[in-house]
This record gives sequence, structure tokens and C-alpha cells, in this order.
Amino acid sequence: MHRNVSLIFFLLGVVILSGCAQTPVVTQKSEMGNLLLAEPAPVNPRSEMAIARYNQILMSSALSNEDKAELHFQRGMLYDSVGLGGLAQFDYNQAISLKPDLAEAYNSLGIHFVQQNDFIQAYDAFDSTLDINPDYYYAFLNRGIALYYGGRSELAVADLEKFAQEDNSDPFRALWAYFAHYAVSPEQGVQFLASIRPELDNAHWATALADMFLGTKNENDVLNSLLDGVKSQRGLTDRLCEAYFYLGKYHMQHDNRGIASNYFKLALSTNVFDYVEHRYARLELNRLRQRTASVSE
Repeated sequence: MHRNVSLIFFLLGVVILSGCAQTPVVTQKSEMGNLLLAEPAPVNPRSEMAIARYNQILMSSALSNEDKAELHFQRGMLYDSVGLGGLAQFDYNQAISLKPDLAEAYNSLGIHFVQQNDFIQAYDAFDSTLDINPDYYYAFLNRGIALYYGGRSELAVADLEKFAQEDNSDPFRALWAYFAHYAVSPEQGVQFLASIRPELDNAHWATALADMFLGTKNENDVLNSLLDGVKSQRGLTDRLCEAYFYLGKYHMQHDNRGIASNYFKLALSTNVFDYVEHRYARLELNRLRQRTASVSE
């Protein structure tokens, strides 16, 4: 059964102050005035019950180390899905200690290292994933993101392009490769995204995000398309988590730091903990604060 989607609107005025005293203050109305607010995703009671069940099973002394490793990994994934990152990281470490060739656990552990700005350990974790399983393609995405945030964008390009090539129609894959290219040079980023744009799925709502970065659509076009195909409140919340993050990235590129900050906070407010966009929204916020602090010094 589909639930009705309730929409909440709010208005936000953005004041842009010039650094020159002789220049008058300009008040600009942001597209955030038409923004949909997400209803934060509730914790899934099935996840809570599954965690409790794993706790009971792991107390059994009859389990082999391999079975325990798999259970720790699965419980870690559940902890991640409900926002308990510290417990998830503990479980991934336990899984690796019990089964050192568990590629998925290294991959999940590496994501936590990226969120903690511990890029050297993140690179090692993703390298380990690919050493064990060279076909684990999400490790290319995650290592590429680590390299991107670690300031090694030239290397990030190779990983993120490789991941994007596995599905050239996916706008999210294209966007992450675009971010890496753009960090090398804005011209290179636009050229890459324009070259891959004909292959993107026009029926996918997020293709509008790619068009926004290319300048062929604006922010209002994206906001107006967010309800297309949404059939439940949870579906809307998931989509808004994604949309908020990429709108924040868009405004970062245009140096609209206040609007970007609001979008990243909105992505975090959705509680969609296991989405890439939620995982890195806080990292983006911290980078934004550091940039603002360095400018003000």
C-alpha cells in the first residue's frame, strides 16, 4: 500500500554581503524557498531485531571462525544502517581478524576511515579489498572517493571512471567521476560530463542533476522533478538525501557556502545512514567550515 506523501515547504532568504564597503548589500531569494523537507527515516525495527538475533548467535561457542566473521560483518552492516558507526567499525575489525580475506569487510572499514579523514588507512583497506577480489567494483568507487577527498584527484579519476564505465547510464556514477575531473580542473570536469551525458538514462531523475552541473537545467528544474516516480514517504526521504547532497556540491562549486551548508545539513537530517550521500555530507560540512575559517584568518 502506498502512503500519502506529505510536503513541507519553507522559505529561506539568503543575504550576500560584499567585501567592499561602498557596494550595497544585495538580498537574493534562493531556490531553497521551494524546497521539500524530508521526514527523517525511522529506524527499521527489523534491523533492531536482527541485531539482537546476531548478538545471541555470536555467543555460541560452536561457530567456526569463518561463520563468526560473516556474522560480525553482517551485524556491522546493520549497525551502519541504523547510524551506529562505532559499533559497525568494531564488527568489521572483528570480522577481518577472524577471516583476513573477507574483502567486503575491508571495503566497509575503508569507508569509515574516509569519514574520519584517515586516508592512508582507507587506501590500504580498499587496496586489500581489490587484492582479495579484483572484481569488487564498489571498492573502485570507494577508493576513488577516498582519493578525491584525500586531495589526489588525478588518481581518483582513474578509479571513478572505471566504476562509471560499468554502467554508463547511471548519473550517480557519472557525477562522482565528474567531481574528480572537476577537482583537477573545472574545464576538464565539464568536458567529461558533457562527453558522457548522451549515455545517461533520461528516465532517471538524477540525470537532471548532471544537466544542472552542465548548466542546461537550473536548480528549480531539479527541485520540481523530485517527486517524479516517488511512491512512498521512505522513497521520498531516500531521494531527498541524494538530492540535498548534490545540490550542496553544486553550491560549493558556485561558492554559495551558506546554501551549500544548509543542503549538507538537510542530507544529514534524513537519517538515511547507509547512503553514500549521507556518509559524506558531514565530511563536506567539515571541509566547508575549514575553508571558511582559512578565509577569515
